[in-house]
Amino acid sequence: MNEYRPTRRSILKSVGGLSAAAALGAGGVLASASAAAAVGDAAGLHIVDRGEADPRMWYYRFATNEIGWQPAVNVLLPDDYHTSGRTYPVLYLFHGGGTDQDFITFDRPPLNIRAWTAGRPIIVVMPDGGHAGWYSNPVGSNVGPRNWESFHINQLLPWVEANFRTFAEYDGRAVAGFSMGGFGALKYAAKYWGHFASVSSHSGPASIRRDGGAVVHWANLSSAALDLGGATVYGTPWDQARVAADNPMERIESYRNKRVFLVAGTSPDRTNAFDTFNETQVLAGQREFRGALDRAGIPHEWHEEPGGHFVRDYMMNRDLDGIIERLRKA
Repeated sequence: MNEYRPTRRSILKSVGGLSAAAALGAGGVLASASAAAAVGDAAGLHIVDRGEADPRMWYYRFATNEIGWQPAVNVLLPDDYHTSGRTYPVLYLFHGGGTDQDFITFDRPPLNIRAWTAGRPIIVVMPDGGHAGWYSNPVGSNVGPRNWESFHINQLLPWVEANFRTFAEYDGRAVAGFSMGGFGALKYAAKYWGHFASVSSHSGPASIRRDGGAVVHWANLSSAALDLGGATVYGTPWDQARVAADNPMERIESYRNKRVFLVAGTSPDRTNAFDTFNETQVLAGQREFRGALDRAGIPHEWHEEPGGHFVRDYMMNRDLDGIIERLRKA
């Protein structure tokens, strides 16, 4: 089995952790020139670079007022996207934190998003989220705008739906992620209840106040070091309203009538402080979250798996099957 374990290139890592018709060529196959013309600016995003040579994986980089540099996105299309004329559900898939994590994470070995989705009728959108952006609009920044939440929700989502054949509706969208990205998925699914019908967290924290707010402290520490030039996501002292709005444990009712999928590791590497801290928090927090879902009578699928803080390909494949089953069919 393939497993993805974050590298230790940086000392600080994160916890965890509307439709537009495509232009068809005369022969019914999307021509590259038509493809370039079909995908354009929208929702405050100006394309400054693109790559559309690969028939499935298309790449775009944007200028946006929400981010002080030019973030990018990979859009992975179904095998038959160019010939079927069908409209597809879409999965927004978020990477974890660290200096080696970005929009390409799920397309780098040993992860293999192309193989995982081969033959599956779904579009997968994989955007940048910052080294330690925490899928948030931070309280402050010393390096210019880093409003990842606004970029993803107010700009990227409508840009995707303006340029690709997706179901622009609740039952047409899922959100998932690993580590920091798993937290981002849980956060967005609750805060923007009407956007996503399925949410998945692979080793992502689900309770950020537990243990004296260990996850909030880590979000502040990592964001100050890696993203915000000394400023923090939640502020010091904390902006309590922001913490409450972002904490899955304080948004339990927002998961009702959604598909909820959770994965946590049970045996982190005790010789690796990064692995131990992350997955110990993830497991305890997901158990607390699951208990709250149980008490509220909200169905969810959960898995406690051997090992620590990494992406399990067999769990991703299981999750993709569940996502496709839950969403509107292509």
